[in-house]
Amino acid sequence: MDKDKPTILFETEGSYPYSGGGVSTWAHILCSELEDRVDFVLLALTGNPFVESRYRMTSNIKSIIHVPLWGVEEPISHFDEQTPFSEHVLRKSETGNLALEKLFMPMFRDFLDRLFDPFQPAHECGELIYGFWKFFQHHDYKKTLSDPLVWTEFKRRLQQKVMNNGSYSVAEEPRILDVTFGMRWLYHFMMPLAVSIPNVSASHATLAGFPAIASIVAKYEYGTPMVVTDHGVYIRERLINVSQTDMPFFSKKLLVDLATFMTRVVYHHADLISPVTSINAKWEREFEAPEERIRPIYNGVDTELFRPQPKPKHTQDQPTVVAVAHVFPLKDIETMIYSCDLVRREIPNVQYIIYGSLEVDKPYVKKCRKLVEKLNLEDNFTFGGYHDTPSEIFNEGDISILSSISEGFPYTVLESMSCSRPVVATDVGGVSEAVEGCGVLCKPRAPRELADGVIKLLNDDELRIELGRQARSRVLLKYTINKSVDNYYDVYQAFHERNDEPLKREIELPSVCQMMERVEANV
Repeated sequence: MDKDKPTILFETEGSYPYSGGGVSTWAHILCSELEDRVDFVLLALTGNPFVESRYRMTSNIKSIIHVPLWGVEEPISHFDEQTPFSEHVLRKSETGNLALEKLFMPMFRDFLDRLFDPFQPAHECGELIYGFWKFFQHHDYKKTLSDPLVWTEFKRRLQQKVMNNGSYSVAEEPRILDVTFGMRWLYHFMMPLAVSIPNVSASHATLAGFPAIASIVAKYEYGTPMVVTDHGVYIRERLINVSQTDMPFFSKKLLVDLATFMTRVVYHHADLISPVTSINAKWEREFEAPEERIRPIYNGVDTELFRPQPKPKHTQDQPTVVAVAHVFPLKDIETMIYSCDLVRREIPNVQYIIYGSLEVDKPYVKKCRKLVEKLNLEDNFTFGGYHDTPSEIFNEGDISILSSISEGFPYTVLESMSCSRPVVATDVGGVSEAVEGCGVLCKPRAPRELADGVIKLLNDDELRIELGRQARSRVLLKYTINKSVDNYYDVYQAFHERNDEPLKREIELPSVCQMMERVEANV
């Protein structure tokens, strides 16, 4: 790596470079456009180890630390290929009851106190994250978190929490299933604690969640400045996802508390919080992000690539609505389908085409296909699947549509606008900042409103063309790639020139201090 230019530890989850979508688009643009100016080390969390890159890796991506959270028997052996196998064996041999009882368990008890009450001081939560990481640099991750001592303590604290809180009903009390569920999620979600973290110019997390564990560790170990980019706001989307599951009460509560714990500790330690829309700042302040560290950096698109073109032959004579979205619940494709049914009653030959992965949530895809069949929309609603040339998609349609219940500042909206295709979209996240005045905004989960917007634009050629012209003009003025990328480069360069002191020198929690003293004495 070139010491004369910034090197960034770039942290993702379920996106770049192994999956498509808006965050991956943003990440690939950033890495590609900065190929000659910035080097990157990717730390990518995925659901399983059997993934392949969906993108051509540019020369400035110097290495990829791939951490599959599920599907590996020995997690450390998958992402730590540099450490000799003999050292892994040595770590296991040194992870006995004495190390667990004297070094790990005091920190684990402190952690559980803060997990079950996640609004305690965020700097202490950061100290514990660093303490765990330091421990796992010398002891085995799997053996530690699989030990009966750890599970027994988790169960005891869980029961104690319930007994001390008389507001729980009998139905809400934790069961054996909740204990197992909780420890399994902790084991998998916190796997970044076992990763060896490089010393770089700055770290950049693509959400205020578990990938940012590496950022917090680097800040304590090396003094590495830390950037967080909120796209859809991690805590907001976790709340939505958890609320829609049929899990028991305590399992839901544990996941919400874990997300709250992570969000607060990330915002507290970040040197810069750069949401892709100013709308996200409300959530960030709610979870105690310092106002002075919040600075939105808007997404940008390649206006030469995404430019207006005539409709192709296969949609030329048909009123066409295009969507680009993975088919999963946050995109609320069901509402989109219902809107298609309403539009068809006034425009019988309307065609909706949705391009996006059909693999993210297969049960939801099946549910949506059944809804299309139920409403007899097979001739009007098409699941196009993955499209390998995104710049061609929006020119297939007269307009585009977005029905999400949660968003950041979606690329699909900007790309459609750049192609002079006005958007009918739900007013969520930062969508209104882009669309207002050159598109149609609707309430979420309101198929009638979506349908009315589609009908209005498809039936009024003059209005549709004028809004499309205004949409492209706005993108050219405010949302180009150069503006967005240059903002990030300025941040990276400023952090590259800094020389911050490691936070480990300020740690105060006795459990972490004790562990550090013992570990450093044995090194």
